[in-house]
Amino acid sequence: MTTAATPPSSRSARSLGLPRAGELTGAGRSGVAPLKDNHYALLQVVLFWAGAIMLPLGIVVIILGWYGAANTPYQWDQMSYVVSGGMLGLGLTFVGGFLYFGAWLARIAADGRESSKRLADTLLVLAEVTATTARTDAQGLDVGAIPVVAGGGTTMHRRDCALIAHRDDLAPVGEDNAHLATCRVCRPTVRH
Repeated sequence: MTTAATPPSSRSARSLGLPRAGELTGAGRSGVAPLKDNHYALLQVVLFWAGAIMLPLGIVVIILGWYGAANTPYQWDQMSYVVSGGMLGLGLTFVGGFLYFGAWLARIAADGRESSKRLADTLLVLAEVTATTARTDAQGLDVGAIPVVAGGGTTMHRRDCALIAHRDDLAPVGEDNAHLATCRVCRPTVRH
């Protein structure tokens, strides 16, 4: 009896508890989100790494310019070190700092968007829970589904029926309800 050999890359991924390449589809994704179709996150990463490289590089260029100017006795030679090392180094340092600051701002903007989405989702859930709680009584029955009669009427309605929602003279329907007609809008059901 022969069995198909598992490729070494799959074996090592399996032994580490990692999914294989084809298993990450749909809702089963986990871990770090890909940067595909997420331009703001890609912008933040690019700005961060550009700033993280240029800022220390500028400092190194400034130090090299200072070292070159300090170790030459000729003034005309010192000026070339100051211009090439000092000015280029300052430029790289400032641009790197601004890029790093831009990455920080992009991160704040992304966090703000995510917080707004979470807040909106939480408010929707809270509104639904509040609406459901307002419609149920202590036993968990839907208060809006309780059959009522408006005043001395002959039609039975649900309590939340749009035809009688504005009325204050609602009375619950008792056991003696055979003579009452049911509303054609809300269609209440009587439990026995």
